[in-house]
Amino acid sequence: MLVNSAARLAWIGLGSNLEGVWGPTPGKQVVAAAGAIGRLPGVESQAMSSLYRSPPMGPPDQPDYANAVMRIATRLTPMALFRQLKRLERRAGRDPASVRWGARALDLDLLHIDGQASQHAELQLPHPGIGQRAFVLRPWAEIDPDLQVPGVGAMAECASRVDGAGLTLWSALTD
Repeated sequence: MLVNSAARLAWIGLGSNLEGVWGPTPGKQVVAAAGAIGRLPGVESQAMSSLYRSPPMGPPDQPDYANAVMRIATRLTPMALFRQLKRLERRAGRDPASVRWGARALDLDLLHIDGQASQHAELQLPHPGIGQRAFVLRPWAEIDPDLQVPGVGAMAECASRVDGAGLTLWSALTD
């Protein structure tokens, strides 16, 4: 694993709408994934949003998602962190050949790393489309409302502008 000499803050979007090896419900999958991320070498978990329930962004014939955003400090390079997240998805039962935006046991998106940008074919930072996704912006604004993401803006301001129809707190529902 490639490691930077100085730790940087990074934000990860977590989502699930299927049971998997880490839990019988999507919410439990997300919570277990956050714990696994925090145990990666070169990573320190710093904050985790509430869990949110959101309708699927892709094909409508799939269950709702459990979503959250977590902030970590990491010494890993962006690509090394990205690859570790992909390994965790596979360990949790995600099929790498699954349908784009289809149902999945775990989806981990590297959203942003402070001071880093990437236009690599595998990894774009900041993650494209985050400025229009309530299921990313609302939980992110919960933990870092004043964070300014280049090309996106302040999290709280962005979250207040997106349509959050169908987005509810997961903890308010039975799971």
